[in-house]
Amino acid sequence: MDRLRAELQSGYRDVEEAAQSLVAAAETAWLRQVAAWIFYGRLPSGGGSGDDDFFVRPADGPDEDYVSVADLLPAFVTPATARSMLFIGRSLNQIRARSGASGTTLSTTSGFHNTAAKLQAIADLASPLSAASFTGTIRDIRQSLSQDILEQILPLSEVMSTMQLLREFFLLGRGEFAMALTHEADERIRGRWRRAGNLAAAAQPPDKDDAVRNVTVKSGEVSAALARAWASLSSLEQRRHPSSSGDHDGDALLDRARDLLRLQLVKARPDSSSPPLARPGLSAAAVARLADAPFHALLFSVPVVLAMRLPPAVDMVLGPSDMQLYGCAHAYLVALRRAHIRLTGLWKLTSLRRHYPGPRGAGAHAQELRQRWSARAQVLRGTWTAASAAVFFLGETEAYFQTEVVAGSWRGFRAWLTGDSAQQDTTAPPPPDDMDMSDDDDITTTPAPPRHARHDQQTLATGHAVYLDTLVHRLLLTQDAYTRPLHALLVQMDHLVTHAHRLHGIFTSRDLETDAGVVDAFTDLAAEEAQVLRQLRAVAASVRAGMDHVVAALERLSVDEAFLQTWEGETAVAAQMEDLAPGEAYRPARVGGLNRLLMQLKFGS
Repeated sequence: MDRLRAELQSGYRDVEEAAQSLVAAAETAWLRQVAAWIFYGRLPSGGGSGDDDFFVRPADGPDEDYVSVADLLPAFVTPATARSMLFIGRSLNQIRARSGASGTTLSTTSGFHNTAAKLQAIADLASPLSAASFTGTIRDIRQSLSQDILEQILPLSEVMSTMQLLREFFLLGRGEFAMALTHEADERIRGRWRRAGNLAAAAQPPDKDDAVRNVTVKSGEVSAALARAWASLSSLEQRRHPSSSGDHDGDALLDRARDLLRLQLVKARPDSSSPPLARPGLSAAAVARLADAPFHALLFSVPVVLAMRLPPAVDMVLGPSDMQLYGCAHAYLVALRRAHIRLTGLWKLTSLRRHYPGPRGAGAHAQELRQRWSARAQVLRGTWTAASAAVFFLGETEAYFQTEVVAGSWRGFRAWLTGDSAQQDTTAPPPPDDMDMSDDDDITTTPAPPRHARHDQQTLATGHAVYLDTLVHRLLLTQDAYTRPLHALLVQMDHLVTHAHRLHGIFTSRDLETDAGVVDAFTDLAAEEAQVLRQLRAVAASVRAGMDHVVAALERLSVDEAFLQTWEGETAVAAQMEDLAPGEAYRPARVGGLNRLLMQLKFGS
């Protein structure tokens, strides 16, 4: 078809006339295939065979039902229009499947009005087809489908409830969820190590290594940790609202999250799996980097991911690739929160951190204790300095990501969903020139009340994809130059906490041995103390160096023009402007740049 359309510009009249007739026949045949797909959700005859040239094909993978093949699209069809046609046919197939399950038919339950008029609009398209007219016709059909059918199946309230759930639990709008999950995960890990230690103590020497090495967390333990986290959140919610009888909004959202969310092990991708596809705001390489993000293995000893079972009809707005990005963002934010919680927990080790002076006139034993405590405090001074710097680093980083990036992006997206952004624009004070001119006019004129924008499901899906892609980019998850040193830093912080707890246990055992005569003949406490102190000093130095590496990576990103251009999300916005009416496209809200975070980190250092 594209070759015939090119012959229309050959300059030879006879060739142009022949090409015109052939183009008209080819476009008519192609429009019949399109009509069968966008009005009935049916592929053309032989749509599953490899000889067919229609651009919609059944998907091979389990995540998608149909895919669009860009190489089979005519030149006048834009990628956004192809996505709209794919969405329309896929939605009709989902409606037919649900109607069949309920014992009804599509014609009696869908309410797709004026099908004949829409078919006539397709037939009235003049040959050769233009991109503008074809895009406008497909947009009108998509909006009509949304108004006639999809708004009844998937109302805006259902979309808002799902988005709020993602914000609260995946993006840590509820900080207590991350705290409960971290606590339960640490308890599971400690329990596994405790059982492995008991097995190693009871095993014969050849089997000791296998017993200690067998500390891998199983899938059942991961699910049990999430279940206990839900129980902790439920009890906390009841303490907050003791008078409510279960109908509180927070209880409803928590109950829905309990039903839909799952914490599961990450399965290794087979080498033969298809490469990841690009998204509106992310390239295929960026999506591949996100799939290999290293933060999933920090919560447990094995990679885990928080997943959600999509409710019926919500899959028209959310897809498997969206949930993959949400899982990556959740693992990343929980890793930061977990490191912060574990480091601040060191200050609860009072005997390791502070010793009160003895009373005046104390004896020789008190003097010996003061000397012992002073020597330990002198040795641990560098460790506490590194831990304090790490706590400040994590606190400022978390505050920036949560208050500036996540909360700021969510406010803009929620306003676009509900139409409040248009209301805010209309209620903003006019510029001074307009105010001066209005004094000469009728001062009793009042502006018309703003009309809230109603977005169809395809627009919601596209806007959410832009919001999520921009959010992931602003969280710096697509930048290997930042995520690699940050992951290494979080691992070193874990080692710092582990060695500090181990040293605290050694100090307690040595105090019992010195003061109470409790001797462990199988352990050389002095040698262990010297070894742990050496490791602790090395880890503290690694933590300080790791923070410097992360700050240096942030400085390089703050002056990277390509990164800053993608930061505003204009590339993703331009991709969705092709088939949307003016004012429908979602534009990411502006948030504070990396310079704000760098200023805080440098001020603290």
